[in-house]
Amino acid sequence: SAPAGGNGSGGGNRSLLPARYPPASGGNEDVQIGVLFASKAMLQLLVNPLSGTLIDRVGYEAPLLAGLAVMFLSTATFAFAENYATLFAARSLQGLGSAFADTAGIALIADRYAEEPARSRALGTALACISFGSLAAPPFGGVLYEFAGKRVPFLVLACVCLLDGLLLLALAPPGGTGARANMPVGTPIHRLMVDPYIAVVAGALATCNIPLAFLEPTIANWMKDSMGASEWEVGLTWLPAFFPHVLGVYVTVRLAAAYPHLQWFYGALGMAIIGASSCLVPACRNFGQVIIPLCGICFGIALVDTALLPTLAFLVDVRHVSVYGSVYAIADISYSVAYALGPIVAGQIVHTMGFAQLNLGMGLANVLYAPVLLFLRNVCQMKPSHSERNILLEEGPKGLYDTIKMEERKG
Repeated sequence: SAPAGGNGSGGGNRSLLPARYPPASGGNEDVQIGVLFASKAMLQLLVNPLSGTLIDRVGYEAPLLAGLAVMFLSTATFAFAENYATLFAARSLQGLGSAFADTAGIALIADRYAEEPARSRALGTALACISFGSLAAPPFGGVLYEFAGKRVPFLVLACVCLLDGLLLLALAPPGGTGARANMPVGTPIHRLMVDPYIAVVAGALATCNIPLAFLEPTIANWMKDSMGASEWEVGLTWLPAFFPHVLGVYVTVRLAAAYPHLQWFYGALGMAIIGASSCLVPACRNFGQVIIPLCGICFGIALVDTALLPTLAFLVDVRHVSVYGSVYAIADISYSVAYALGPIVAGQIVHTMGFAQLNLGMGLANVLYAPVLLFLRNVCQMKPSHSERNILLEEGPKGLYDTIKMEERKG
């Protein structure tokens, strides 16, 4: 019988895993599962700088379609994998697909919804869908694995990828509008990375997601050891947190529409809530109690993400060129840092220092980072026309779009 661990979604059939997925020889299964989970984020972290640059050059639709195709292939591979090496390859391939699909999808939304508050609403909807996928995955996978076998969850997700790709071809076919020819040349990703405002936002996105990334691989074992949690409780641990996450998205969108100059404050408030909630997790003694701080963490993440993702697009508008592939690649890099470290580092921290110390450290990091967002308090006062004009004057027109903009400003 395999030791409990991983994502806790195996249900009663967890003991069958070694028979179905023979582990690599001579390795510890918990370590192997941690590396398997982290491989997606690691490859995503490496590919994102290239995917962001490519998206800026070729547009959003083609990389999004390519990312969905890779996700379909990798998810289908999972369904028929019979050894650890194949699982590792499929999981890594998912990171390649996500590096294109995630970045291109968010960048496409930012490009199509150029004005506030429509942009915040659209990005908020996307974040709510991302949250639903992440938080509903453990019970979804666990139930289907339990009653339908290991292949069915992956085949269902592969069909979702295929359907999404067909919808994209119907609604926004790559190269169908010829809009790419009139788009300006985007700012290189290395220049965006050294922009202090973008760096502050990227740091906040990474820090606020650390509690979620570090708790996902460790909280199941802690619940079983400390409160004798059952399998269904472990499987449903994160699902209730979806509702406060959606509430956080809704509240932030409404506040941003009424008070857009306080976006930095909503992010700082979210980080403070995440910090306080993280510190409360070790004090919980039953399933009902642990749900409360987890809901607080997801509510805080919703505030941070919904406030700062539109801020990234605005910073590109006012300080660089309004092409969004590279800036949202930086955002995806921030997430990937947290999720690459989580499955590997979190378990080691719990083993050497303890679960309570892990949560206190994550909470303290969020509380200390919250005041850094004061640096963004004057962002809303920046003027887009001034920055873009300077960029065009310094670099000269590169095509029809830039020439038209130059003539408009001269007029």
